[in-house]
Amino acid sequence: MTDALATIPKARPVNTGVDKPKPVADGLAQALSDTYTLLLKTHIYHWNVEGPLFYAIHTLTEEQYGELFAAADVLAERIRALGQLAPMSVKSVLSGANIDDTPNAPSAEDMVKGLAKDHETLAAEMHDLIKLAEKHSDDVTADLATGRAGAHEKAAWMLRAIAKS
Repeated sequence: MTDALATIPKARPVNTGVDKPKPVADGLAQALSDTYTLLLKTHIYHWNVEGPLFYAIHTLTEEQYGELFAAADVLAERIRALGQLAPMSVKSVLSGANIDDTPNAPSAEDMVKGLAKDHETLAAEMHDLIKLAEKHSDDVTADLATGRAGAHEKAAWMLRAIAKS
């Protein structure tokens, strides 16, 4: 093995004006865990939805899991920009999530309502992250979380509109 391949990633101090990057990075890591869990759940529902609204739900969930995948990358890269490590294992990403798994095969209605609730959970989490980031003078993370809150609020609205709930 060459020296270049022996490099092990580690957290590093940064001096960008964020007064305490670690708690902000921890908040981002939570958002990443929940985003990735919702991404997987949405993708699984995309594969398995059936019924008269199949095409509408199948198409919407495809759009949403694609957007969640891109968001996960942005969240992880922000953690790294704060000098911290993004979660390093699948287990660490999924085990700390606030988004619940689905233990059985839900109806299309339950899928849509459940995903709407999950997006609402993430939107609320992003609003908390905005406050945390602002507390630590991290306008970049606050801006990122503001955009994510808007994306989750829009996703929840679209899902609620399908379910009429």
